[in-house]
Amino acid sequence: MGDPRRIKKQYVKPRRPFETDRFESELKQVGAFGLRNKREFWRHRSELSAYRRQARYLLGLPSADRVKEEKELIDKLTHLGILKTEPTLDNVLDLTLPDVLERRLQTIVFRKGLACSMYHARQLVVHGHISLGPARVQTPSRVISIAEEDSIGYSRASHLNDPAHPARVAASEAAKRASMVPQEEPEPEMETRPPPSRPRRETEEAEVEPKGADINMEGDRI
Repeated sequence: MGDPRRIKKQYVKPRRPFETDRFESELKQVGAFGLRNKREFWRHRSELSAYRRQARYLLGLPSADRVKEEKELIDKLTHLGILKTEPTLDNVLDLTLPDVLERRLQTIVFRKGLACSMYHARQLVVHGHISLGPARVQTPSRVISIAEEDSIGYSRASHLNDPAHPARVAASEAAKRASMVPQEEPEPEMETRPPPSRPRRETEEAEVEPKGADINMEGDRI
């Protein structure tokens, strides 16, 4: 059974932690979804790897032997909102990490317009301003199911229940800006101007000396 005080590590570190391409892509996703650190990112990646590993294992079994486990896996991912396309094992293998990160409580709070940014959404969750139904939830990384998504809102004791609260006004404005579709501006037409006229150079008339000119003894030309 083991010592209950000893918490097992729930993520796997990459073999090459300082690989340039992977390092930069991880930093972009950490900043885009407002994650606390790389450990939180690796934990969700390990969770996705477990789903993909189970799908590959089931694809190697005969169709008659994998019916029950396949249905359980697909129903779980569909219930969590991670799997949105056709419920097949091939679609499970096509899942990416943003599909899992979009179902976090922190992300949904921002998408619903309850916070100004991803980091503001994390602060609201940690400080107890967000509730899931009647109960407060203080875990930003919790994966929210489709049925629980509609019950997310401000907690009863939160000051953000006041519509005139500055943070709530800023959150609504941020939600409006995020929902606006940027319109493509027409490219300005290039003005066709005639090529600039070259200034006329004042050519001085140079005296052309004949090639066989005779010179006298005093140095003057004849």
